[in-house]
This record gives sequence, C-alpha cells and structure tokens, in this order.
Amino acid sequence: MEKEWRKYLRELLDSVQNPDYIRPHDIPNIDLYMDQVTTFMDEHLETTKRFEDDKLLTKTMINNYTKNNLLPNPNKKKYSKEHMYLLVFIYYLKNFLSISDVKRIVEPMQAMFYKDNPDITLEDIYSRIVDTEKQVAAGLGKDVMNKFLISKGVFDEVKNQDEKEYLSIFSFIAMLSFDVYLKKAMIEKIIDELLVPAQEERKSGRKETTKKAAKAEKEQERGAKEANEN
Repeated sequence: MEKEWRKYLRELLDSVQNPDYIRPHDIPNIDLYMDQVTTFMDEHLETTKRFEDDKLLTKTMINNYTKNNLLPNPNKKKYSKEHMYLLVFIYYLKNFLSISDVKRIVEPMQAMFYKDNPDITLEDIYSRIVDTEKQVAAGLGKDVMNKFLISKGVFDEVKNQDEKEYLSIFSFIAMLSFDVYLKKAMIEKIIDELLVPAQEERKSGRKETTKKAAKAEKEQERGAKEANEN
C-alpha cells in the first residue's frame, strides 16, 4: 500500500505542479464580447475544473465584478486584454478569499495600472506573476512529501488496516488544510493592515483634492460674478 500511496502522491504533485497557465500570448489582441470571454476562459481553464459541469466564469459573475468595481466597465460591451488579466487574477483569488477581500486586492491594481502606465503595464504584471507561481509550484513537492511522511506515522499504533489507512489520509488532509488556513490568515492580515489603510489614504487624498478643486471653482465663479457687477 505504501508503494501505491507514493505513486499516487507523485501523480497528484505532477497534476498541480504543471497547471495550464493562461499566458499573455494566449489572450487575443482584439477586444472580446461577453460570450467570447466566457468561452475563452472555459477552454483555457478547463483543467482547473473539479467536475465536468462546473462553471468557471459566467456572465452573471462578470457583471457582478463590474458592478462591485472589481473590474472596469467594458468599452461598448467589449472586454480588452487588460480586462482578461484582471479576470484571471479574480478567478484564482476568489477560490479561497471572500469577494470583498478580492476587491481590496484587485481594486488598487486597476486604479493604478488599468490605464496606460509609463512604468509598468498590466501585461508586465501578469507575466511576472505567472513566472513566480511556476517557481512556487516547482518547490511544492518537498513540503507536501514531508507532510505525507509525517501523516503515515501519526496513528502508527492502530491495528485495523482500514482504520489506519483512513486516519493517515485524514492526517494528511488536516496538515494540508492547516497550511492553507495559516496562509489565508496571513493574507487577510496583509489586506487589513497594509492594503486597507493605503486605500483609505488614497481615497482621503482624492476627496481632499476634489474639495480643493470645488473650492477653487467657487472662488473663480465668485470672482467672475464680482467682475461682471463692477
């Protein structure tokens, strides 16, 4: 059974260490209508489905992302390459984070980089993130194998083989789950302690700028009115 387990684990690692990334050159250079967007995502993210009839991105989902400011409005019902990059980020993040947290992560990105940026584009950001994720996936094997070996000995005293096998699997799942839980907690702390204050500061700055502009406009109107009266 040990040999079969190790074989299964190697196959499992192969399946997650070599995911089908959507690379920048995969995304069409032309803007896409909604149906084309959902079809593209279904075709390129098919291997991430757990069940065959799972829906990856629906029209309703995309419309909700736009309404909630996770995604900029389409231009004449068409979605650009920049929309597609943001959609892929949203797709992966929403698998383990709340939509409100995904918004806190993605909203600054679209505010800073969705329009033309002289320093770095959304395509540059997307390409570099894909490269870093490849490195993360490549280093996954050692950590997972270590957890697997630990799980095999947690209930070593159990005599019944079926019970022992189940408890080994449960221990392995528990360790993987706790790892996810800790990392999710870290992400939430980063959002709350770094992203949220920065966003509030930017919004506060924009409000102050708007107030100053409104005040200047009123002063100009008052000056023009006084000049006309004189």
